[in-house]
Amino acid sequence: MLPQTMGSETNIKLPFSFIIFSLLALVVSQILILVNGQMVVNGSFRIPAIWSAAHLLVLGWALMVAMGAMYQLVPVAFLTPIWNEKFGFIQFFVTAIGITSFSWMLYISPQNAMIPGILMLLGILMFLLQMLMTLKKQAKPNILTAFVGTALVCLFLTIFLGITLIYSLQTGFGAAYYQAIFKSHLLMGVTGWFTLLIFGFSYKMVPMFSLSHGFPMVHARFVYGLYAAGLVISLLSFFTGNETLLKAGFFLLFAGFSLFSWHISIIIKKRLKKKLDHSFTFALVAIGLGNIIHLAAFIAIWSEQNSALMGPFIYLYLLLWIVLSIMGYLYKIVPFLWWTYKYSKEIGKKSVPSLKDMMNEKIVFPLFSLFVIAVFLVFFSIVFETILIFNIGQFTVSLVFILIAISILKVLKK
Repeated sequence: MLPQTMGSETNIKLPFSFIIFSLLALVVSQILILVNGQMVVNGSFRIPAIWSAAHLLVLGWALMVAMGAMYQLVPVAFLTPIWNEKFGFIQFFVTAIGITSFSWMLYISPQNAMIPGILMLLGILMFLLQMLMTLKKQAKPNILTAFVGTALVCLFLTIFLGITLIYSLQTGFGAAYYQAIFKSHLLMGVTGWFTLLIFGFSYKMVPMFSLSHGFPMVHARFVYGLYAAGLVISLLSFFTGNETLLKAGFFLLFAGFSLFSWHISIIIKKRLKKKLDHSFTFALVAIGLGNIIHLAAFIAIWSEQNSALMGPFIYLYLLLWIVLSIMGYLYKIVPFLWWTYKYSKEIGKKSVPSLKDMMNEKIVFPLFSLFVIAVFLVFFSIVFETILIFNIGQFTVSLVFILIAISILKVLKK
C-alpha cells in the first residue's frame, strides 16, 4: 500500500537537491542566531544579522525543503507528473544562488539586497510556473488543490511584499505603509504559504502514515474557508489600522486551525496502524502546538503589550509548528524515497535492508523532545530578557539541528 501511495516518476535527485541545501541553510541560520543572542534577547529583531538568519531559516530551510517535497508529493497527491524536470533543476540552482546571495547581502548591506532579491524572486517565480503548469494537468481539482494553490498565491505575495520592503528602504516609496507591508509579508509567508501548504499535504500524509480509512473530508472545506477568510481579514486590518478587523481575522485563523486539529484527530481515530512512528507522532504534536500558539496570539492582541509578544510568538510558530511539522514528515519521506530509489527493483533478487533500517528511529524521541524543550527555553529567555537561558536553549536547538541533518544525510549512505 505505501509504495503505491508514495510512488512518483520524479527524478529523485531533484527533491534531494533541495533537501540537502535546506539542511545546510538550517544549520547556518541557527548558528547566526546563537552568535547574535544578545540582540535577540533585547528584542532587536530588525537588525541585519537577524534578518539574514530569519531568511535562511524561512527561505533556505523551510521554503527549499517544501519545494523539494512538492516536487515529490505533487505527482502523488494530484496524480500528474511534474511539468518539466530539467526546468526544475535549473530552478533549483537559480533559487539556491538567489537565497544564498540575498541572505548574505541582508547581513552585510541590506540596502543593496535588491539585485540578489530579484534573482531569488526569479527562482521562486520559476517554481510557481512549474507548479501552475503541473496542476493544470490535474484531471479533477479537489480540496487539496485549493490548499496548495492558495498557498502558492501566498508565496508569490510574500516575495512580492518582501521586494517591496527592500525597494521602500532604498527609495522611501510607500514609507507610510511600511509597517502594513512588513506585517503582511510575515502573515502571507508564515501563516499563509507554510500553514496552508502543511494543511493540504497533511490530508494526504496523515492517512498514509497512519493507514487511516473511512474518514470524512467535508471538514476540510470549512478549514479552508475559515483560514483563508482569516488571512484576508487580517491583511485588510494591517492597511486600515482597524483593531476590530485584526481581532476578527486572528479569531478566524484560530478557528480554522482548531477545526483542522479536530479533523486530523478524527482521521487518526480511523487508523489501522495502532503504534505510530515517533517522527510522525511529533508531526501530530506540532499540530497541537500550532493550535495553542494561534490561541495565545489571539489572546495577546487584546493586550497592550501585544507588539512586544508578537516576535516571540512568531519564533514559537516557526519552530514548533512549521519546522517541527517539516522535520516529522521529512523523517518519514527521506528514508522511503531513498529506499525506493536504491532497493525497490532489487526485492526478490537479493537481500535488501528494510525500510526501518534506513533511519535510526531510536534517536527521534530524545532529539525531538530536546528540541521542543530548547525552543521553549529560547522563547522564555526572549520574554524575560535572560541571555544565559537563551544561550543554553539556542545552543541546544543548534546542536539538535546539526544531529538531525547528519542523521538524514546518513540515509544517503545506506
